[in-house]
Amino acid sequence: MGPAGATMVVVKESALGKTERNMLSMLDYSVHIKGDSMYNTPPVFPIYVSMLTMKWLKDNGGVSWIEKINDQKAKLLYAEIDRNSLFSGTTAIEDRSNMNVTFLIKSDELGIEFDKMVKEANISGIKGHRDVGGYRASLYNALPIESVQVLVDVMKTFESKFATAALKNN
Repeated sequence: MGPAGATMVVVKESALGKTERNMLSMLDYSVHIKGDSMYNTPPVFPIYVSMLTMKWLKDNGGVSWIEKINDQKAKLLYAEIDRNSLFSGTTAIEDRSNMNVTFLIKSDELGIEFDKMVKEANISGIKGHRDVGGYRASLYNALPIESVQVLVDVMKTFESKFATAALKNN
């Protein structure tokens, strides 16, 4: 919906106050509601950007419009991961995310070469989690499908350059 720092909560007021536990007032939504959502200083810039994002979505066809685009982006990238002999997905097909696509390179030795090609294509931010490794491509709403195509093209070129060498080593 927007940058980090903005959180939108939708809650039935009838669900509030049903806990038997003592909780910090910061975590009690009834306190926020009584304060007209101004219990603390709101993150003004992230809220403003969220408003602009929602206006952009509304002007272009809403959630169904962006859902179609996001589905296309995910299908494009997952199809390449599944087709490419040098990559594999990290998640079962039925559990895959359309927003964060995670994948591994099948040959650790070739990771340096792939990283070079990614950098040369001006692709940034796809390194996987520091504890898990691999790669993670985030296909957030603002990312155009053309950017996903750039990554897919790099993966295809990478395979055409290195698949034979990888097969010989395995």
